[in-house]
Amino acid sequence: MLHALRLILSIAAVSIAGLAAASIAGNPVRGQQLFNRCSGCHSVQGENKSGPPLNGVVGREAAVVEGYRYSPALMNAGLTWTEDALDTYLAGPTRAVRGTRMTVSVSREQDRADIIAYLKSLGGQ
Repeated sequence: MLHALRLILSIAAVSIAGLAAASIAGNPVRGQQLFNRCSGCHSVQGENKSGPPLNGVVGREAAVVEGYRYSPALMNAGLTWTEDALDTYLAGPTRAVRGTRMTVSVSREQDRADIIAYLKSLGGQ
């Protein structure tokens, strides 16, 4: 009985956490403003900087932009940049892909949602 109650409470906690995450809508206008701090390393115009360009990143496989020298860790990560993968990576790049060159993280969940909404608005696959 106690085991069943713990299982039910665990499932409820996971469901509530999932609903909370799903309820955070990104604002692409605010995301564009937040992206300014990313623009020192990343372009949305297609050119490589110290980081790869991010136009079209949503839905794209990781480490495929021609002419950019990715870390072996990211090249071997097998990632596709879904919204969830981007959120996890932005929250802690070195935790998400040990050995990645990107070390800057975005701690606030709403900020990540806004940046991802902006990147998504630029188009992709």
